[in-house]
Amino acid sequence: MSSDPDRECPVDGGIDQQEMVSSKKSAVLVDGVILNGPTTDAKAGEKFVEEACRLIMEEVVLKATDVNEKVCEWRSPEQLKQLLDLEMRDTGEPHHRLLELCQDVIRYSVKTNHPRFFNQLYAGLDYYSLVARFMIEALNPSVYTYEVSPVFLLVEEAVLKKMIEFIGWKEGDGIFNPGGSVSNMYAMNLARYKYCPDIKEKGLSGLPRLILFTSAECHYSMKKAASFLGIGTDNVCFVETDGRGKMIPDELERQIWQARKEGAAPFLVCATSGTTVLGAFDPLDEIADICERHGLWLHVDASWGGSALLSRKHRKLLHGVHRADSVAWNPHKMLMAGIQCCALLVKDKSDLLKKCYSAKASYLFQQDKFYDVSYDTGDKSIQCSRRPDAFKFWMTWKALGTSGLEERVNRALALSRYLVEEIKKREGFKLLLEPEYANICFWYIPPSLREMEEGPEFWAKLNLVIALLLDL
Repeated sequence: MSSDPDRECPVDGGIDQQEMVSSKKSAVLVDGVILNGPTTDAKAGEKFVEEACRLIMEEVVLKATDVNEKVCEWRSPEQLKQLLDLEMRDTGEPHHRLLELCQDVIRYSVKTNHPRFFNQLYAGLDYYSLVARFMIEALNPSVYTYEVSPVFLLVEEAVLKKMIEFIGWKEGDGIFNPGGSVSNMYAMNLARYKYCPDIKEKGLSGLPRLILFTSAECHYSMKKAASFLGIGTDNVCFVETDGRGKMIPDELERQIWQARKEGAAPFLVCATSGTTVLGAFDPLDEIADICERHGLWLHVDASWGGSALLSRKHRKLLHGVHRADSVAWNPHKMLMAGIQCCALLVKDKSDLLKKCYSAKASYLFQQDKFYDVSYDTGDKSIQCSRRPDAFKFWMTWKALGTSGLEERVNRALALSRYLVEEIKKREGFKLLLEPEYANICFWYIPPSLREMEEGPEFWAKLNLVIALLLDL
């Protein structure tokens, strides 16, 4: 690499030819490959990063959060294939062309931080989490051992400890992983391991028919987890819910007795705190009573509703959550930590996570290292490489404090109440039910149906209108 700062590369993003000639004089060759020669031009690369960051700042951070800009420059798949240069070629492209491609990617992508973007998971831009994401990408860490990720492992430990406090446990364990669906799968497998530890070595053969119970309004990941783990979707019992979408405890107990009568082996109940559609919170205390009577693991999927724990006003929605054996909680939702940022929290402190998932890879998790190897948390994960997602939440929490996060929750629910009152005032809108969380369920009634009495014909026509609108 040249030490002359004024000498530029003759080809944008390429290698200086004089530099190549110079390096060949002392080249180390193996199979015709120069091992000690330059692979990329650092100065050109740094310049590209600088220009790309400027582009991101201007087009994403500034423009994409401007209400006067479009949420998306929408194109159909076939149109977009024509507009974007998606082909990978034998030779690399110059940096000015790469920047044009970056511009195109931004132009035709959905601006999820836009004030007019409404979709699941999103609540706008958190600047502190964004900086944390930039840092993570630049440092490119993997949190499996302390030696390669010392700061991020300590950050994850601190965040998990604080989240455990808000659940109401005196101690516990946990791990960040890629999404609430994975958290639910972790919990299901952990509950099964607790029920029959031999399954880790001996597998499913010889086991009774394992069966689990969850709300009819639960997240679809429960079926996927049962399928993936070999439990089978037919062994997921969906418990009836009441008019507000909450699991009915008496119905749960009835199904548990029925399963036992049929010779099945119940091992898990999954309650939901914040269902996907209605935003319902299952009655955790009553469900916990049933789990204690029957010796079942209680998992609470609070991926959506868990953030209410940070609000003194709204934490009552999760009353009884401290009695759970495990909890899924996604800070990337209402708390805006940036996708993805999801934790599985476990009450057990006997290293159950590690016992369940450890493969004891001696080449990675050596026991004679020069530090406390309990910080090598990768052996309690189903992943090897793992992103430091907790850092995004930690940075936001440090910036706002607990009071700032509480305000985020309170504001979201106050906005929900405001929307409900506005819906009630507007002709042609019908509120489905009074919400207890941020989910607002309503119908838009077209003018042609507004004078029609509600009944089977009314709902059939309304569903047809909605279906036609969705097809447009």
